[in-house]
Amino acid sequence: MTTVPINEATPDPRPRAAVIVAHPDDEILWCGGYILAHPEFHWRVVTLCRASDTDRAPKFRRVLGQLGAEGEMADFDDEPAQAPLPVEQLQSTILRLLAGNSFNLILTHGPKGEYTEHRRHEECSRSVVELWQAGRIKTENLWLFAFEDGGRAYLPRVRDDADRTDILTEKVWLEKYRLITDVYGYEADSWEARATPREEGFWCFRSAQAAVERTALLEAKA
Repeated sequence: MTTVPINEATPDPRPRAAVIVAHPDDEILWCGGYILAHPEFHWRVVTLCRASDTDRAPKFRRVLGQLGAEGEMADFDDEPAQAPLPVEQLQSTILRLLAGNSFNLILTHGPKGEYTEHRRHEECSRSVVELWQAGRIKTENLWLFAFEDGGRAYLPRVRDDADRTDILTEKVWLEKYRLITDVYGYEADSWEARATPREEGFWCFRSAQAAVERTALLEAKA
């Protein structure tokens, strides 16, 4: 019989999935339904901002616990008047947060974000695609969130040109909404609670080149 020392970790056999977002709550708003519906993945969720936020950071950790996920936060500037982040600093931070460079699936923001408009969402999307293209992260699949708000004309909804649209079951949507309202603490009449979508949309890529080409087209159309 082979014995395993009690301090030797057993490798997790589950496929690995990562969610890379700008803020704590983005992981629930734009792909929370998919995370909830797919516990077969070993989820790692990372955010670029708010690590020192004494309100949002502990709530993010509670959300991770309820999702059965692991994760980490960075603390980039998230004030309204945001300067662009240095590309190498942003990309090296993403690599550090991921704590590994090989995944079966990565989900992140769309090239123009999910609503009008947030610089950090766009920078996050661009950096992840560039890291994949450069071979600095490896993934079998990259999915970008595919939402738009008509230039603030309505709450974010799945884009017509999304490659994939998931209509959430009532059970999954209610749990997603609970995480936004009960754990993150947004009031029912807040933008976040009203915006919590019952459908989730994604652009789906199996090659970095396809992601680069499609992202360029989407940015040109915006």
